[in-house]
Amino acid sequence: MSEPLKANWNYPTTIWAGPGRIAELPAACARLGIRRPLLVTDEGLKDAPMVRAALALVPGTGLFAGVRGNPVAANIEQGLAAYRAGGHDGVIAVGGGSALDAGKVIAFMSGQTRPLWDFEDVDDWWTRADSRGIAPVVAVPTTAGTGSEVGRAGVVINEQTHQKKIIFHPQMMPGVVISDPELTVGLPPKITAATGIDAFVHCFEAFCAPGFHPLADGIALEGMRLIQTYLPRACADGGDIEARSRMLAAASMGATAFQKGLGAVHAIAHPVGAHFNTHHGLTNAVILPYVIVHNRPAIESRLAIIARTLNLKGEPFAAVFDWVLQFRKALEIPHSLAEIGVPLSNPDIIGHEASLDPSAGGNPLPTDAPAYARLFRSAVKGDLRLGG
Repeated sequence: MSEPLKANWNYPTTIWAGPGRIAELPAACARLGIRRPLLVTDEGLKDAPMVRAALALVPGTGLFAGVRGNPVAANIEQGLAAYRAGGHDGVIAVGGGSALDAGKVIAFMSGQTRPLWDFEDVDDWWTRADSRGIAPVVAVPTTAGTGSEVGRAGVVINEQTHQKKIIFHPQMMPGVVISDPELTVGLPPKITAATGIDAFVHCFEAFCAPGFHPLADGIALEGMRLIQTYLPRACADGGDIEARSRMLAAASMGATAFQKGLGAVHAIAHPVGAHFNTHHGLTNAVILPYVIVHNRPAIESRLAIIARTLNLKGEPFAAVFDWVLQFRKALEIPHSLAEIGVPLSNPDIIGHEASLDPSAGGNPLPTDAPAYARLFRSAVKGDLRLGG
């Protein structure tokens, strides 16, 4: 007998999980004291039935659907203008990671007087914010990848510098998450695969990040196991509600776990996405094996635990590495960045920006800008020898 699909969780925040739970959107708004929400979503979901249904559930809800696939500061400014013009008092963020990030940042900035970049995830810059001005957020994920619905930050591109910046504040965590697998049923197999492996990368990098955080480690391991089991099912049959629900859980688990840290995969993926406008999850999925090879001296002992969790036989490093390659191939993930339109241009700029990315601090092997540039060149070429 399979486990029930509906559940209520309160870690890391309040999560209402299960099919059909989008109907509880009015209750979620009421719980947070939101009476005039602004629904924030991306351009592709503007006319989607799920968005129209959400607007109908909470009368008086405004709509801002101007979020790009990789949000830029202008999207935040436009969303803030809509928020203030409509006299809104909270945000319903609906969509994938981009829409969820933008919705959280709009809610965060709604009561701030300082500019956006003053709250970048650097040192303790978050303390500059007026916490009383942070509006509440209901998050409704429609993909199972980023886990942004349980994150305390949002990624926004600075168009002047072409850099992805992480805006952080502890109170950016959504107050209620509605994790309804029925909203992910229409996700095409390729997007299901890319976002699903993004969740795997979150779990993998978090588990390999240095430091003692057994809560994050346990969540990361179970997240990887769920993805191993359920991602192929979700790709093969988009209507498999059990698989869809488990993948939503795994995505939230990945973002919960990476409070411990991320690593070189994300450090490279952020500047690649900013410069070449690539899909974040797909970029992570492509880069992962190159970073595994690079980090081998620092992660071999950790991979032994991952191998046991995934029930892989043989020498642990080889078993995990070979499984990652086979898993990607089975899900039709390209092997190189060139295959997703990334040229071998400006590797030194990518390497420099990767070395400065906040995610780089969690990489288990200290890595400088030239090494990041070599990793980027190898990933573009599809050369796992990492010769650059």
